[in-house]
Amino acid sequence: MSQPRLLLSDVAWPDTTIEQQLCDEAGVELVIASDATEETLTELASKCDGIVTCWANITENVIAAAGDRCRVVSRMGIGLDNIDVDYCTRQGIPVTNVPDYCLQEVAEHTVACIYSLGRHIHTYHLDSKDGKYEREVTPPLRRLKGQTVGIIGLGNIGKRVAELTKALGFRVLGYRRDMTKTVPGVELLPLDELISKSDFVTLHLPLTDSNHHMIAAKQFQQMKPTAYLINTARGGLVDHAALAAALDAKELAGAALDVQDPEPPDLETAPYDDQRVIVTPHAAFVSEESLIELRRSSVQNALDVLLTGDSDKIVNRPT
Repeated sequence: MSQPRLLLSDVAWPDTTIEQQLCDEAGVELVIASDATEETLTELASKCDGIVTCWANITENVIAAAGDRCRVVSRMGIGLDNIDVDYCTRQGIPVTNVPDYCLQEVAEHTVACIYSLGRHIHTYHLDSKDGKYEREVTPPLRRLKGQTVGIIGLGNIGKRVAELTKALGFRVLGYRRDMTKTVPGVELLPLDELISKSDFVTLHLPLTDSNHHMIAAKQFQQMKPTAYLINTARGGLVDHAALAAALDAKELAGAALDVQDPEPPDLETAPYDDQRVIVTPHAAFVSEESLIELRRSSVQNALDVLLTGDSDKIVNRPT
């Protein structure tokens, strides 16, 4: 039997030492793509038995090129919007992800955004660097303890955000697809009601066809003019043109965006050039610890399927 081959579609770090070591120990050849174009990935996939991807788009064409050889597609991350999961499912190809590697990091980043926005740290910093050394800000500073955080999406990360914000003295509201699943310390409300009552609205859910631009003009009009939006999930959840218009209309006080659509965005255009908007480069998941966990787990998921036919991280298992 020939040695299995695993395609690594793109590399987001300085080396591939971890990925190579795991494949060597498992007796699997690691094939690293020179670029992430569909043409290159299609050619390489035709010679491989599985695919591990970080940011590259793993389309139907790429997967189909492998034919019956493709036995797994493994995502280096949580979200799956860069993989044609529906096609994999129709072909009986398992798709895996790493649902638990950066829960603490994203939750900490979210809380950091809440404090930076709520205490105007970003505003004070930019003003001071620009020679404006004044305490007056709009909206006026209010004590954060007792304010309301509305969490949209109560998966692993959303629940961790709820734990942290509750411990810090915030009132915590939540909205999720299945409203029968309660979360300790979280008051579940319909989406519109959560948005209208929250001082901070934070998104923690995957991007799907049904929730694209779920936060748009209508939702911004429902927000308090003193409220803030935080998005550390997926850029496509927010209509950024509507966000820019809402900021101009003072329908909300500001935002923190770690994810954009597209990435990277044009930082010289609204809403990214607005001083009331904190922009970070899709970095909420990053720490030395989380990246090691991510790389090890995603490759191991693929190896498990290749070598044993199963993994406990398969997301499209037949029901």
